Amino acid sequence: MNRRDFSALTALGLAGIAGPVAAQSASLALRVGTNAADDVTPLLWAKAGGLFGKAGLDVDIEKLTSGSAVTSAVIGGSLDVGRSSILPLISARSHGVAVMLVAPAELTVGEDPSGGLIVLKDSPINTGKDLNGQTLASPSLKDYFEISTRAWIDANGGDSTTTKFVELPIASDLAALLAGRIAAVGLPNPFLANALATGKVRVLGRPNTAIANRFLVTGYFALEDYIAQHRDALAKFARSLHDATVYTGAHKAETIAVVAPFWGVDPAILANMPRATEALTLDPKDVQPMIDVAARYGLIDKPFKAETMIATFPR
Repeated sequence: MNRRDFSALTALGLAGIAGPVAAQSASLALRVGTNAADDVTPLLWAKAGGLFGKAGLDVDIEKLTSGSAVTSAVIGGSLDVGRSSILPLISARSHGVAVMLVAPAELTVGEDPSGGLIVLKDSPINTGKDLNGQTLASPSLKDYFEISTRAWIDANGGDSTTTKFVELPIASDLAALLAGRIAAVGLPNPFLANALATGKVRVLGRPNTAIANRFLVTGYFALEDYIAQHRDALAKFARSLHDATVYTGAHKAETIAVVAPFWGVDPAILANMPRATEALTLDPKDVQPMIDVAARYGLIDKPFKAETMIATFPR
């Protein structure tokens, strides 16, 4: 899609991200759930730009509060496909729930600036040890934000078993931090950029580095039975996401008009923030570190091979 096509799209208000851009004859309706985070950009772009429609898919996008809520919705049958941190999927898989990854989303590499653990600007907290005994927040308990923060605390002189995590929607975290109800919180962009723009907080650390130098944070998934019945449609979904990821990775500025309304964030903030890195393939080596950290922190009894939770489709 060229710039002129995209300008015409934005002129329509992109009303919807939740509705078709133009009349399409869809062979299958897909109900896709996600929370608001930077790595949802290719999904929104593929919807708004008509990539899904061209593939014969009518994709309806539903925004939920957390990856765990998305996982529950897919397992419960109210969604067909979900985008989530892969930690809830790993936990579900280890407990006999037949969830499988169908497409990748965010890939974190090294000191990824698109996420961080923040504290108040004048907070005396400077190390993991300083967080001992403190209360922190996470969108869902035992999710990626809690586990990665615990790993960072333990890797930086602290003892995460002494900390307490409370469940808060990401959109409420900054207010809770400013009010003193929590001592620190891990945030992804655009919420991290939004918080830093206030000038009232600072980055304490990058929790992802305590898991591995490179790993897949989030991905799209479905139940095995659904995959078996809709392999062709999910293959088209994955290919459309791949094509959208290639394009948006090279045209970050053009995505702002699409994603800002979905996130509810000032476009000016998005224009200057570091954007998430999106994976183009589902590589077991990128999934395994999350399985290993899930075992380390008791989410699952023992590690398993990442290949067992990755669906494959014909190209």
